[in-house]
Amino acid sequence: MRAMQCARFGGPEVLNLVHVPEPVAGDGQLLVDVSAAGVNFADTSRIAGSYRPAPELPFIPGTEVVGRTADGRRVLAPIFGGGGFAERAVVEDADAVAVPDGVGDAEALALLVQGLTAWHVLKSCARIHRGETVVVNAAAGGVGSLAVQLAKHFGAGRVIGTASTEGRRDLALSLGADVAVSSDADGYAERVLDANDGRPVDIVLESIGGRVFSAGLDILANFGRLVTFGNASREGRPPVDPGALADRNTAVTGFWLRPALTVPGTYVEPLTEMFTLIAAGVLRPLADAAYPLEDARRAFEDVLARRTTGKVTLRP
Repeated sequence: MRAMQCARFGGPEVLNLVHVPEPVAGDGQLLVDVSAAGVNFADTSRIAGSYRPAPELPFIPGTEVVGRTADGRRVLAPIFGGGGFAERAVVEDADAVAVPDGVGDAEALALLVQGLTAWHVLKSCARIHRGETVVVNAAAGGVGSLAVQLAKHFGAGRVIGTASTEGRRDLALSLGADVAVSSDADGYAERVLDANDGRPVDIVLESIGGRVFSAGLDILANFGRLVTFGNASREGRPPVDPGALADRNTAVTGFWLRPALTVPGTYVEPLTEMFTLIAAGVLRPLADAAYPLEDARRAFEDVLARRTTGKVTLRP
C-alpha cells in the first residue's frame, strides 16, 4: 500500500511517498480503509524530532483517521503510535467511535484532537463558569476556532479572540468571539485588557508560549486560570513565580490530550456531545484544504506557514 514515511528528522522535505506492506490487525484491533487522515501542528514537531517521546525512524506519521472497517462501519479513531498517513491503518477497537451520518470526514477529524482539546481546556482544566471572560489565543486555528464556539456554548460572558491577521480576526468574530485583537506579543496585555474594558480576565487559553504566555499571566483576574497546551512560537519556556500566583490567587495548568483520555468519561462522551452540537448547528468545525496523500509535504508547509485555518486533511 502507499504511505507517507519519515526516514530522517527535519522539515516537510523529509516526507516521502513509499510502498509498504499492509498492516495486520491483531486481537482487539481493526483494519481501517482510510478515507481521510488529520494533519495537526504537532505532526510538524514529530517529523522534526522535537516531539517527546521522539518516534523511532523510519515511521509513518498521522495520529488520527476516519474510514471504513471491514464490516462497513464508518469510524473515527486516534493512532497514538502513528501510521495514519497511509491507505490503510490499524486502530484499537476500543478507541473507534462511530461517526454519525451528516458529519463529514474533516468535521469528524476536527473533533478528535482539536475538538477534544478545546473541550477539555475549557471544562476539565479551566473549569469555566457562566459569565466569565475567556481569552482564546490563536482563535482562528483548529483548537481556537472550536474553543471560541464552545466557550460561548458553555456560557462565557465575553470571549476575546486573538489572531495574527485581520482576516483571521474577522473569522474569530464570525464564530462568536465578542472582540478580536492582534496576537502579537508586543502590546498583547494592553490590547486584551482594552478589549475587556480595562478589566482583568478570568481564563486564558494559551498555545503560543514565550512572551505571550507571560503576558497572559499578567492579565489574569483574582482566581483567574491560564491553561497552557502548546508553544507555537517555539520560544523558551518562561519561569513561573509561585509567589506571584499566590498574590492574586491565580493558577497555571497544562493540558495534553493523550493522558487525559485514560480518565473515564473524557473521550466518547465529549465526542458524542460535540457530534450532537454539529447536528444542531451550534458547533461548526472549520474544514480547510484536503490534500492528496502524495501532497503531504505541501500540507505541512502550509501548516507551518500559517496559511491554513481549521482542519487540514490528507486523502489517500
